[in-house]
Amino acid sequence: MNAETLPAPSELSAQGRRIFRLYSLYRLLIGLTLVGLISSELDDQFMELARPELFRNAAWFYLIINSLIAVAVPRPRHMVQVFSLALVDVLILSCLFYAGGGTPSGVANLIVVSVAISNILLRGRIGLLVAAVATLALIYLTFYLSLSHPRANTQFVQAGGFGALCFAAALFLQGLSRRLQLSETLAEQRAADVASLEALNAQILERMRTGILVLDPRNRILLANNGALALLGRDELQGRNLAVQCPALLGSLEQWLANPTLRPQSLQAFADGPTLQPSFVPLPRGDQQNTLVFLDDISQIAQQAQQLKLASLGRLTAGIAHEIRNPLGAISHAAQLLQESEELDGPDRRLAQIIQDHSRRMNLVIENVLQLSRRRQSEPQLLDLKYWLTRFASEFRGSAAPGQTLHLHTLGSTLQTRMDPHQLTQVLTNLVQNGLRYSARKHGQGQVWLRLFRDPESDLPVLEVEDDGEGVPPEQVHNIFEPFFTTENKGTGLGLYLSRELCESNQARLDYKPREAGGSCFRITFAHPRKLS
Repeated sequence: MNAETLPAPSELSAQGRRIFRLYSLYRLLIGLTLVGLISSELDDQFMELARPELFRNAAWFYLIINSLIAVAVPRPRHMVQVFSLALVDVLILSCLFYAGGGTPSGVANLIVVSVAISNILLRGRIGLLVAAVATLALIYLTFYLSLSHPRANTQFVQAGGFGALCFAAALFLQGLSRRLQLSETLAEQRAADVASLEALNAQILERMRTGILVLDPRNRILLANNGALALLGRDELQGRNLAVQCPALLGSLEQWLANPTLRPQSLQAFADGPTLQPSFVPLPRGDQQNTLVFLDDISQIAQQAQQLKLASLGRLTAGIAHEIRNPLGAISHAAQLLQESEELDGPDRRLAQIIQDHSRRMNLVIENVLQLSRRRQSEPQLLDLKYWLTRFASEFRGSAAPGQTLHLHTLGSTLQTRMDPHQLTQVLTNLVQNGLRYSARKHGQGQVWLRLFRDPESDLPVLEVEDDGEGVPPEQVHNIFEPFFTTENKGTGLGLYLSRELCESNQARLDYKPREAGGSCFRITFAHPRKLS
């Protein structure tokens, strides 16, 4: 779009209405000046060729008509109104020009100004028409004056010059108006684009999973997107001090300020929260130095790295399992034969038993790691959890050892999900056996409760496996799902890790929380039956 292709509007813009109000004020001031002039003693000395009576009437009429226009049309909306008012203004001023005696009266200057202002608002031929009317009026009235006043014959050149000024002012101001309006249109477009980009950036910031914070030099939070609120476990951060909201992040910031070349250490903002990797960027703003903080959730990255490590370990174990199992089997068999020897005394028999126990444990570790490398893809099926759990509890009770009790409590009629039943059996068997073991260690007899219900907030099926054992110490809660982490000498540390992996492969989630009455509670939140394909 350029000044030549800019279309002429049929309605007056807001800027045009502001100019018109100034134009109206200008006409009122001219009317008051003329009325003041004819009311003073300067009237007779001002124009030798003036027609005083006509000039007085025209001046009063000019003031009255402009006052009425200012009251009746304070905010014209259409170009037709502006054209009509400009034409009336030119005609009344032309009358004053004639009554004042032509060009010596100076009214021709007012006509040129009126034409110029009207062409700021009007465009194209309609603006030039006002200039043409003004030029014709100046030349014709000068000719008419020359018939009765011979001295007016010398005013034709001046009248023609004023006419040329009318056209020159009209053309110049129309071009200037076009360019100004084009600039205004482009500025409005740029402002709209900037506002659109700002809204888009705000929406992107709010939807980004990466947390973004802006800190001032006093570590006060100026901006925090939804990602930062979720990662830091806060409902509101803006305007608050970082030292209070997340001291660990403040420590990383101070470390970065001391040496920006060092990579900040990962941190955890709250218990059971994700592992965060902060990064900092200086953000100059005027005289002060703000800081832009990015928070990335590296929990999934760490989990993927752990899975790759375990997959590599599984492939390695699969490759050397044969070489390990053969000597391991020979050691176990030799220890068993040693125990059967009648000449073996008590202490040596105990040592042989230790050899056999640890051989079985090593074999179990190899089996678990091989299971990681050979784990098959899940095959989710639509399960009625209430029916499936009833059958699982019945089968487990049938094979349970004496002193082991499994309780089942279900709420609701039908709770369905999609999950691989074999993998769910493996997960529940591991959780129930762990619970029975820790319960029996504390009370002599083990008991576990299975509680099935629907979560009122997420409307998803939830299964809780509870025991009344000692529970998990708070300092170990963050490690219980890590591979090879165990608190028992005979454990492999892979049971809970495998259970969580099997749940996540079926879009379920396994979490731990302390039991209110003492003990442990492992909570499985199942996926909606329609969310799996």
